[in-house]
Amino acid sequence: MLNSYKGYHFKVTPVSPGVEILIAELSEKGFESFVELEDGLSAYIQTAFWDEKVLEDIFILSSGEFSISYEVEDVEQVNWNEEWEKNFSPIYVNNQCTIRAPFHEQTNVPYEIVIEPKMSFGTGHHETTFMMIQHLLAMDIANKKTLDMGCGTGVLAILAGMKGAKPVDAIDIDNWCYLNSVENCERNNYEWIGVFEGDKKLLEERNEVYEVIIANINRNILLEDLSTYTKYLAKGGTLLLSGFYNEDLPIINAKCEALGLKFLENFEKNNWIASKYVN
Repeated sequence: MLNSYKGYHFKVTPVSPGVEILIAELSEKGFESFVELEDGLSAYIQTAFWDEKVLEDIFILSSGEFSISYEVEDVEQVNWNEEWEKNFSPIYVNNQCTIRAPFHEQTNVPYEIVIEPKMSFGTGHHETTFMMIQHLLAMDIANKKTLDMGCGTGVLAILAGMKGAKPVDAIDIDNWCYLNSVENCERNNYEWIGVFEGDKKLLEERNEVYEVIIANINRNILLEDLSTYTKYLAKGGTLLLSGFYNEDLPIINAKCEALGLKFLENFEKNNWIASKYVN
């Protein structure tokens, strides 16, 4: 017997990092399934675990940094694969890389990544993930030790592995993202990618130096953690950053320059930026 659900359909501005924060907060309230949309998020909670005050302590809803509206509906039966299929179409990047779900047909491209997005960020639909894939496709990372910081679904770590990077580590502070990355690495036969749950403190504990570090997070966290990334980036290593807007690029560049990093280039898509630096 299928359970009945309450479906909350949120419109979020800005979408990133708003959706990521909203998912993290809702998951603590018993919401168990999420579908990322171009303009927001659909979130579902079993009616048995729902009450009218379920959103009462969701901090982001009262934050002045985001504009969030929502509608609620009763959902008697939910087929999650059907929901994902309605909202998650395959992503094609430069005709070289495809990101698709298991229910999509196989594609004929050099790099095909199959993921179950579930609650995690990183389906490729968002501009930041798309541009980070563009950077990785343009780089020679064969046999380079690589870190995907804030890995979400693990899609960037998986692509790095497909391009010959080794070893590859992936870290995310969110437990669901950690579990989803493990699942997606296994699904794509990249079980050897090391997936870890944690934040920048884990870099201090592990004391590993990387030739490539990927960080698709958000401006504030990047500014706070850049010194740690730089500490564990090899001399001559490459740092890829995204999760911020075009107007944030000067402050990101200034911080990187102060840490001895040299700006090389950036991609821009719908005012989002993905920038590349060398140590």
